[in-house]
Amino acid sequence: MLSAFLHGYLLSFGLILPLGPQNVFVFSQGATQPKLRRALPVVLTAALADTTLILVAVLGVSAVVLTLPWVKLVLGVFGVCFLIYIGWVTWRTEMHEDDATKLSQQWPARRQIIFTLSVSLLNPHAILDTIGVIGTSSLAYPGTDRVAFTLACILNSWAWFWLLAVAGKSLGSMGAVRKWLNRVSAVIIWISAVYLVYNLMRM
Repeated sequence: MLSAFLHGYLLSFGLILPLGPQNVFVFSQGATQPKLRRALPVVLTAALADTTLILVAVLGVSAVVLTLPWVKLVLGVFGVCFLIYIGWVTWRTEMHEDDATKLSQQWPARRQIIFTLSVSLLNPHAILDTIGVIGTSSLAYPGTDRVAFTLACILNSWAWFWLLAVAGKSLGSMGAVRKWLNRVSAVIIWISAVYLVYNLMRM
């Protein structure tokens, strides 16, 4: 169970590290709001949106596999290829000033929530990450191990978004750190691909 938890945490950490629209918006709200508590609507909305996507991915993929067992191998191969691809894209990504940063002034709670939902649930990369990577990776674990894997992914999301808001309040700008975070993320994603191959070979 511990190995499943650690795998889930590291995998979700690698996927969430790149500073896309969702992460940059959470960070910038932490930086621009006069009090950290004013950024809580963004943090909570982003975390709840990620939790929903993770649960749908794990439960949905598991349901398909229970109906069609051969799908596990197909999804596993797809997951490996997808991990390798997004790792490569993440490694090569050069981060520029995001529109979310320019838009994020001291927004009221309602506007924060609506914008956070849009960059969380209408983001095709987030959907592909959860279904194509987290959902398929969860197939490596049965029963309680899968629960531990899923909880680790969810806990990572909640902790990450809170830390982003705190970092935004403390630093105000991430600058060159973005490129470094992308490189670390790519390495973690590639390690997860190797681990998924190992589990497929044990089938």
